[in-house]
Amino acid sequence: MGRLVVVSNRLADPRKPAAGGLAVALGDTLSRTGGLWFGWSGTVAAHGTPGEGELQTRQAGRVTLASVNLCAEDHAAYYHGYANSVLWPVFHYRLDLADFSSGYLDGYRRVNRMFAHKLLPLLREDDVIWVHDYHLIPLAAELRALGCRQRIGFFLHIPVPPPLVLAALPQHEWLMRSFFAYDLVGLQSEADVAHFTRYMTVEADAQDLGAQRLRAFNATVRVAAFPIGIDVEEFQRLGRTPDAMQTYEEMRAEYSRRQLLLGIDRLDYSKGIPHRVRAFRQLLERYPENAHSATLVMIASPSRDDVNAYADLRQELEGLCGAINGDFGDLDWMPLRYIHRTVARKRVPGLCRASRVGLVTPLRDGMNLVAKEYVVSQNPEDPGVLVLSRFAGAAEQLRDALLVNPYDTQGMAEAIQTALRMPLAERQARHQRLMACIGEHDVHWWRRNFLRALEGEEQE
Repeated sequence: MGRLVVVSNRLADPRKPAAGGLAVALGDTLSRTGGLWFGWSGTVAAHGTPGEGELQTRQAGRVTLASVNLCAEDHAAYYHGYANSVLWPVFHYRLDLADFSSGYLDGYRRVNRMFAHKLLPLLREDDVIWVHDYHLIPLAAELRALGCRQRIGFFLHIPVPPPLVLAALPQHEWLMRSFFAYDLVGLQSEADVAHFTRYMTVEADAQDLGAQRLRAFNATVRVAAFPIGIDVEEFQRLGRTPDAMQTYEEMRAEYSRRQLLLGIDRLDYSKGIPHRVRAFRQLLERYPENAHSATLVMIASPSRDDVNAYADLRQELEGLCGAINGDFGDLDWMPLRYIHRTVARKRVPGLCRASRVGLVTPLRDGMNLVAKEYVVSQNPEDPGVLVLSRFAGAAEQLRDALLVNPYDTQGMAEAIQTALRMPLAERQARHQRLMACIGEHDVHWWRRNFLRALEGEEQE
């Protein structure tokens, strides 16, 4: 292939250990092709003109990092506004939390147009361009309008809602038409592909050509599921580091007489955290033998505390946790430990390994890699059990988890009880099958298959 050009909302340096999963996944290919990574610098300029930004470039080994600052007005409309106050709630089925303020869409279009103008002069004729996530849906259309003819792929990391939910977006026709400027659109799950295809055929009169291809607006796009994975070997190495091992030993010593349940999330309304806490309460009420035995460690890292919906969520969660500890706790047993801060990634494998049950129960999620990290962290000889929402994209692959409906708190409580009482042989068998799936479909498989499809080659 030619040079890989990655475009994402935030820029990442692939050489840095904490650069994130996307940088790890794409780092090798970027370095091999002498690639380019383009995105917002993360800086909001105190002064600036909307729709304009200064381009900055630097080298990270063989990779060129190109970034643009945003002025305060563009950041408010494009990022906080349309991306995170409109697209995020709508794509997670939460129309009630969407803010359809008219200026947001204008800012979103303006910034994507500006990104296209800044990126175009950096492109080479044989480049392959890979655009990431909901912040940049119209970027290919803006590039095409400027004469870009390179192959452009897009991957959506969040879920796709049903057609009628998408149709609630003001000017949804414009937004969804933008997808036809891409050669390939990658989605997390087959359910997402079905929703996307149904919208395009019903709302946009697209022709389904078969072989994962749709045609409308004089263009053809291929749409397919590419479920993202984790770097299994890297995460296993992380689990063998002193920090992870120390965390594991400390948790085992602290809770030697308890069975730990673990939830690790960003504090977001899509994660179903209050529903999970209510299910834990039901567990204690319906199965009193778990008193002085089961302890839930609930980690919810801060997220947009300045937004009302998130502040309300935090207040609700703190009330629920306090009520459980007040109603069920004792001098020598606190049933729920709630932590509202970010826990260092290097400690996560140790936390997961020490817990008997991993609770990954979002109301809706594109994939949810915490589920895969939990499985990979386990001791194969004595593994914990993953309780997974059927509404996480990961549920399509991880069928050997205990799949639950997060809206059914009684059903979740029963699943948690099943997990706590599951015989060793069944836990081992389930873990073995989950590991085989996660190992086969890791993040490198995801990268290879997407880029092969973008180049028109056969997938693995």
